[in-house]
Amino acid sequence: MMLEKIDLSKTIAKKEYKKRMEELESRLALLQRALKGKNVPVMIVFEGFGAAGKGTQINRLIQTLDPRGFTVYSTDAETKEEQLHPFLWRFWNKTPEKGRIAVFDRSWYRKLLIDRYETKPSKKKIAITLDEINTFEKQLTDGGTLIIKFFLDISKKEQKKRLKKLRENKSTKWRVTEADIDRNKHFDAYANMADEMLVKTDSSYAPWTIVEAEDADFATIKILSKVADAFEERYQTECKSSEKLIDGKFDSTNLNDSMLKKSDLSKKLKQEDYDKKLSELQKKLGHLHGQLYAKRIPVVLAFEGWDAGGKGGAIKRLTRALDPRGYTVNPTSSPNDIERAHHYLWRFWTRMPKDGHIAIFDRTWYGRVMVERVEGFCTTQDWQRAYKEINQMEKQLVHHGAVVLKFWLHIDKGEQAKRFKDRQENPEKSWKITDEDWRNRQKWELYEKAVDEMLVRTSTAEAPWIIVEGNDKYYARIKVLETVVAALEKRLKKE
Repeated sequence: MMLEKIDLSKTIAKKEYKKRMEELESRLALLQRALKGKNVPVMIVFEGFGAAGKGTQINRLIQTLDPRGFTVYSTDAETKEEQLHPFLWRFWNKTPEKGRIAVFDRSWYRKLLIDRYETKPSKKKIAITLDEINTFEKQLTDGGTLIIKFFLDISKKEQKKRLKKLRENKSTKWRVTEADIDRNKHFDAYANMADEMLVKTDSSYAPWTIVEAEDADFATIKILSKVADAFEERYQTECKSSEKLIDGKFDSTNLNDSMLKKSDLSKKLKQEDYDKKLSELQKKLGHLHGQLYAKRIPVVLAFEGWDAGGKGGAIKRLTRALDPRGYTVNPTSSPNDIERAHHYLWRFWTRMPKDGHIAIFDRTWYGRVMVERVEGFCTTQDWQRAYKEINQMEKQLVHHGAVVLKFWLHIDKGEQAKRFKDRQENPEKSWKITDEDWRNRQKWELYEKAVDEMLVRTSTAEAPWIIVEGNDKYYARIKVLETVVAALEKRLKKE
C-alpha cells in the first residue's frame, strides 16, 4: 500500500516557502525554455482526492511558466461524442506538440477512480484499462514525451472539513456535489481503489509522486521541485544523447518462404462474374452498413499495397455501397509539420471512427515499418518498437468493439511496370504516377522484405492481414468486398 506510508503532517514555514518559491520560479522559467529548445513534449498529470487542492496547485505551477507554452485540460465525465470512441481517444487528441506542455486536472486515471467507483466495472475491464493506460504512457515516453504524475493525498477528516467549508460559502457551494459527499463517507473504499491504481501504474518511465497536500504551501514546493528536477534531468539527457541508429539493414530472410511469394497471382475473374458479384456484394454491404450504425459498431479498414496495386479501385467499389454520412476515407501521405510534431500514431488516433461509422485508410500507420524503415526516415529503434505499438493500438480498437481489417494489395513486379506505363500514357491517369513511384520500384526487394516481416509480426487474431491477389483487378475487388461482408456479418451475429 503506497498511501498508508505517507506522513500527512508535513508543513513548511512561510519564510522558507517564500524563499523556495523565488528560486523555483526562475529555475522553472529557464528550464521550460531549455526543454522547448530541445523539442521535448511534456504532460503533467494532477490526480488526488476531492478537495485536495488540485486547482490551487495547478494555478501555482502555471504562474511560473510562459503561458504561450502550455495548455491546461480539465477532465470531466465523457461527453456523448467521447463515449463513441475508445476511452483514450480523447487524450490522444490532447497530447502536446514537441516543445509544449499539457497539464491535466484529472486525466485518463478518472476511469480508475471516479468512474470505477460509480460504475463498478468487472475485474476484467479494470485489468484492460490498466493495461491500456500503461501502454499509452509507454508509447508516449518511448516517443519522447516527458510524463510527470502527481497524486494529492489528504485524510478523510481533512477532506470532510474542506468540503464543509466549500459548501458553507455561497461562491464555492456549487463545487461540492452529492457524489463528493458520498465518496467521503466511503473514503477507505475509494482510497483502496486509488492505491491499487498507484501501485499498478507506477513505472520507471512514468512514476507517481504522492504529494502530502494538507499543507498547501508544502505541497506547492514539493510539486514545483519535482517538476524542476524532472525538467533538468530530461534536459541533461537530451544534451548527452548520441545520435540514434539508422542502419537500413535487413536480415537474410529467405523470401521463397515468404507470405508474399506463396500468393497465387494467377487468380482471375471473368467480367460477367465480376459484374454479378459486385452488384450482389454492394447491395449486401449497404444493408450491413445500416445495421452497423444501429448497433453502434465501428469499423476500421486499412489498405496497404504496392504502388499501382489497386487500393484506390478497391476503396471506390466499397464506398459506392455506403451511406456517405457514415464513412470517411483517410488518404495518408507524408506527415505535415503539425503531424511530425506529435507521436507518429497521433494522426491516426485522431481519425479513428466513432461507433457506428467506418474509417477507411488509404495507406496507414504501417508506413513506419515500410517506407520510413526502408528510406531511413525514422531510427532503427523507432521501427523496431513500432510492431508492438501498432499491435497494441489495434488491440485497443478491438477491445472497444471495432472490426479491424487490413488488406495488402499484392501484384508482381511485371504487373506494376505495365500499370505504371499505362498511367504515363493515359492523360486522365498520368497524375497517379510520380518520380517517387519509380524510385520505390528500384527498391522492390527491400520493400518485399519489409512487407513480409510486417505481415508476420502484425497479423493478429484481433486484426488479421488479408493478402489480396491483385494482378487481376476484378478478382482483387471482389475478394476485398467478400472479406468485408463476411467479417461484418460475423460480427453482427455476435451482437
